[in-house]
Amino acid sequence: MTKYIGIDIGGTSVKYGLVDENGVVSNKNSFKTKAEDKAELLSDLLDAVDNMKAIDSNLAGIGVSMPGVVQADGYLTTAGAVKCFYEINLKDILEDKTGLPVKIENDANAAAIAEKWLGSAQGVHDYLSLVLGTGVGGALVINDQIYRGAHARSGEFGWMIVEDDDIDVEMGSLNFRGATVIGLIRRYNQYSDQPVDDARVIFQRADAGEVLAKSILKSYYHSLAKGIINLEVSFDPATVIIGGGISANTEFIDTLNKTIEEIKKTHNSIKNLDLPLVKAAKLKNDAGMIGAVYQLINA
Repeated sequence: MTKYIGIDIGGTSVKYGLVDENGVVSNKNSFKTKAEDKAELLSDLLDAVDNMKAIDSNLAGIGVSMPGVVQADGYLTTAGAVKCFYEINLKDILEDKTGLPVKIENDANAAAIAEKWLGSAQGVHDYLSLVLGTGVGGALVINDQIYRGAHARSGEFGWMIVEDDDIDVEMGSLNFRGATVIGLIRRYNQYSDQPVDDARVIFQRADAGEVLAKSILKSYYHSLAKGIINLEVSFDPATVIIGGGISANTEFIDTLNKTIEEIKKTHNSIKNLDLPLVKAAKLKNDAGMIGAVYQLINA
């Protein structure tokens, strides 16, 4: 069976593994993202490729899921939190260093593609996908195709402004209000004398009755729900899929849907509309790798 290397580059960590032609992932591993050092990050990526080659010497290519604005030729106009990869052609670099064909895909696009192939969007023709991680990634699928826009920037939902901030408008964006890391965790740590680096701790503290954790989560749900409502009324999708580690929390998905419904009731023009429910991504942390490899298989 033909196998490929799947790599999912995130602002915090890089996940990689072997992905076969049926989308089955094996030999998964990860390392911390050195987001400020291009040479070190490239070296770590090549080490990961060598590790996979040592397991299977007959690999057919590399599919890479990458945050930011990714051009069709593999040029990274931006790279999200991975600042050292801005304005490079990652496809050319990796093909030159590994001798394997490479496909680079925006991370949210890759996740959306994977969900259509094997996950929660099978049989769905028009849908939205949001990935909540270091920032907020997004993908818009219309008539079974990723809509990329005139400058490959479609789906940058994290840049939407969902709250007021007169000093720095971006601090009211969905990235800084709805992302897991620079939204939820950042805002909690801003007010807590016991900072955390794992969103699950905030949920645990809220369940234990901590007022700050409950207040931050309420505000987080509210901002995220407003962003999703804006997208649903703008694009009329059949469903909205949420990925990222937080989507594995069923309480999170249930509360987000309830918050969307509560806000909707206060909007006279849409209160009687049936907006689609938010669903958790099925493929979870493997979606980026699977979607990137799917694009390589079908290139």
